[in-house]
Amino acid sequence: MLWGIILGGVAGWIASMLMNAKKGLLRYIVLGIVGGFVGNILAGAVGLGARNSIGSIIISVVGACVIILLGRWLFGKK
Repeated sequence: MLWGIILGGVAGWIASMLMNAKKGLLRYIVLGIVGGFVGNILAGAVGLGARNSIGSIIISVVGACVIILLGRWLFGKK
């Protein structure tokens, strides 16, 4: 569980840097964890999967970027 939180935090931080969405540490962690869930759904839909921690981070980053984009569309914030 601790490893998942760490990976979620890293993924959330990377996604926020890519999307220029600077927020707090707790938001990075939540964003990365939710992004991991969304990323796994999206990756599974196209037949991809993570085999190691690097793959998990990449999939989580993609999912977190999708969450950030949806948040911007829904709430109109940058």
